Amino acid sequence: MKPQYKEIEEKMKKTSAALAREFSQIRAGVANAAVLDKISVDYYGAVTPVNQMASISNPEARILVIQPYDMSILKEIEKAIQASDLGINPQNDGKVIRLVFPPLTEERRKEIVKSIHKTGEEAKVALRNIRRDALEKFKADKKKGEITEDDLKSAEKDIQDGTDQYVKEIDALVSEKEKEILSV
Repeated sequence: MKPQYKEIEEKMKKTSAALAREFSQIRAGVANAAVLDKISVDYYGAVTPVNQMASISNPEARILVIQPYDMSILKEIEKAIQASDLGINPQNDGKVIRLVFPPLTEERRKEIVKSIHKTGEEAKVALRNIRRDALEKFKADKKKGEITEDDLKSAEKDIQDGTDQYVKEIDALVSEKEKEILSV
């Protein structure tokens, strides 16, 4: 049963990591280079992420500066940022692109916090689905006679403990991101 536990734990860990990655891309009124992770540009026939074709710096709390390694791609990066759902208008001076993040309004903060809570709940549902699938597999093994009743009870307890641990981790991620949004 240990290999099955490892597989279940791995799935739950991936769910938590995916949530953390998604939260890193939510902008909180401060400049964060992770918001550019989803933006790609067609670079000589290959779709390339902006962070692989340019140096991204953060000279001030609310400003990101993008300096491409190849200046001929500057316009394409600017167009990709404008076409994205980032909601920020890039400023191109011919050498670098500046992204100035406006301070968040109270209303926008509340919307972002609601979105964070919704995403956290979706992650918890994913954890519960992993738990359900694992328990169904163990119950099927019990029916086939591959494991005993005691093994099944032990597996149910262990899987529930793992689920509880990752639910707490997700709650902590949600709480941390909420504090970040509301404190900025």
